[in-house]
Amino acid sequence: MKKITIDPITRLEGHGRIEIFLDDTGNVANAYLQITELRGFEQFCLGRMVEEMPRITPKICGVCPEAHHLASTKALDNVFKVKPTPTAYKIRELLYCAHFIHSHIAHFYALAAPDFVLGPDADPAKRNILGVAEAVGLELTGEVIKGRAYAQDIQAIIAGRATLPVCGLPGGVSKSIKGEEREKIEEKAKYCLEFAKKTIGVFEKVVLENKAYVDLIFSDTFRMETYYMGLVDEKNKFNFYDGNIRVIDPMGNEYVKFEPAKYLEQISEHVEQWTYLKFPYLRNLGWKGFITGMESGIFRVAPLARLNVCEGFTTPLAQAEYDKYLRTLGGKPVHSTLANHWARVIEMLYAAERLVELSKDPEITDLNIRNMPTEKPDEGVGVVEAPRGTLIHHYKTDEKGRLIAVNLIVATGNNNGAICISVAKAARDFIKDGFVDQGILNMVEMAFRAYDPCFACATHAISSKLPIEIYIRDSSGSIIKTITN
Repeated sequence: MKKITIDPITRLEGHGRIEIFLDDTGNVANAYLQITELRGFEQFCLGRMVEEMPRITPKICGVCPEAHHLASTKALDNVFKVKPTPTAYKIRELLYCAHFIHSHIAHFYALAAPDFVLGPDADPAKRNILGVAEAVGLELTGEVIKGRAYAQDIQAIIAGRATLPVCGLPGGVSKSIKGEEREKIEEKAKYCLEFAKKTIGVFEKVVLENKAYVDLIFSDTFRMETYYMGLVDEKNKFNFYDGNIRVIDPMGNEYVKFEPAKYLEQISEHVEQWTYLKFPYLRNLGWKGFITGMESGIFRVAPLARLNVCEGFTTPLAQAEYDKYLRTLGGKPVHSTLANHWARVIEMLYAAERLVELSKDPEITDLNIRNMPTEKPDEGVGVVEAPRGTLIHHYKTDEKGRLIAVNLIVATGNNNGAICISVAKAARDFIKDGFVDQGILNMVEMAFRAYDPCFACATHAISSKLPIEIYIRDSSGSIIKTITN
């Protein structure tokens, strides 16, 4: 049996590899996405004071620190049984809108665009952000940089720092927004909105007007029927900061909707020995292996899932684009994995619209930014929709507020089973009779890249002992001995 290894996989956050095994005819017997790093943040958080968590968890990942910060802050609200003030709630959401914009810009233009602008079989030396910049021109490249910078400027104004926020407190935030700061935020928010509208236009021109890409989107290779999960508000409208968790089945029917604090009643995790990343699944359906359909417990999160579970948007431009998205793709639920990219730019548009709305809200500069905790700390769950999907923080403390248990289920972890199926399916469809080249391997990578995976924060420890396997090879490269702990 021949093995093809893609190591490292590219244009993602974290480290991993794809192992593809060919049978004697040169066709794919199986393929595995293997995550080779273990961070285990839960373990070294134990024993710390719980109020440190919103300052610690942003350091898990430089790509989505605001997501971890706000999930952690919301968990602290529940640990201390205190609700944020209305102004604090809006300031947090304002921060998160800016974060979504800067994160989605990074993925769409830097990580996904090389495949669409330059083509999946382009020279790997050109198939990167610099190649995209050369292809689209300096004007659009400058606007991309400016849009992302403005979104980060807004985060810095609100949270003290653009990358490692420090504003979240149980019951509120640490700093109010001054009048002149609000004006700066509004000005930058308006630019972000115009840029988001331009990005929609770029997607339509580069992707939707290209028959080859549309064929890929509609192809069976990149189609997978699964359950979908995401936050929704009380009317089942799109919301990435707050709400209940809704799950729909592959037919589009609501399977369950539950409060974030009850996630353990609905989600469990499966372990495979060949990867450090666990496999969440719907507990009541059970783990059935790497299969899809109604009987499978595997579900998907991230933009595709969020647009499947919601019943529309609360902002007009995003709603109009959402309607077009559904008309073009044949209605809900959309099962095309590559549609994640279109869903992502629709979310960017919504975040920009909401950013402008909040920046104009008179209450955003109110000085009442915190309700002080009065209860003893105990246990709390905080959930947000990270750019990459549903993110869960769960803390338990002793009566003094010292952490005795921490559980983080990260967006990419929730998608792990689906990503593995997507990678194996792409490998089987593209690799035939032993023929493989860089373009084919890149299209296999496109299967996981659509999810915008973020692996560094996704692995979490089962125990304090790190499992290790050592392979001893002879001069020909054959394994002659394996040592494990």
